[in-house]
Amino acid sequence: MGFGRAGDRGGSGDGFVTVADGTRRWGRFGAAGVLARHVCEEGHTWFFLARRSQWCHQGGCWAIPGGAIDHGEEPLVAALRELTEEVGVTVEHYEVAELHEDDHGGWSYWTAVIDVAHRFAVPGELHWETAEARWVRADEVPTLELLDAFRATLDRLGLLPAG
Repeated sequence: MGFGRAGDRGGSGDGFVTVADGTRRWGRFGAAGVLARHVCEEGHTWFFLARRSQWCHQGGCWAIPGGAIDHGEEPLVAALRELTEEVGVTVEHYEVAELHEDDHGGWSYWTAVIDVAHRFAVPGELHWETAEARWVRADEVPTLELLDAFRATLDRLGLLPAG
């Protein structure tokens, strides 16, 4: 997928599009989110997740902060921007472990898996799209009510524990 469309003069990616299978997706130029991961000294893997507010599609489900990619914006930049907008966290020191594209026929959702050395604090106030945000141990993730597409991505990336 290209980042932006020829002849498009709008900067914001906000808006719905209809993709090849007839479903509607948010993000005129695609969408992206960031999955922050931390492996502690004891060897446990932790993921930073956000529970979607009731005002969002599949409200109440857990996923990653994410949203529309703006015209000309790179997916990783969009994912980190969305983390800051929705949760109030700015991550400066990280390593990109994977940038996964889930192509839906001309529209893509990008998941940026980043490794962080320390679990950052969760701000006290969150954007209206986020009901709750917290670090979750990898073995606890499958017990949460996950956004369907997020669960599928975790499966594809092999990030859910077997069992």
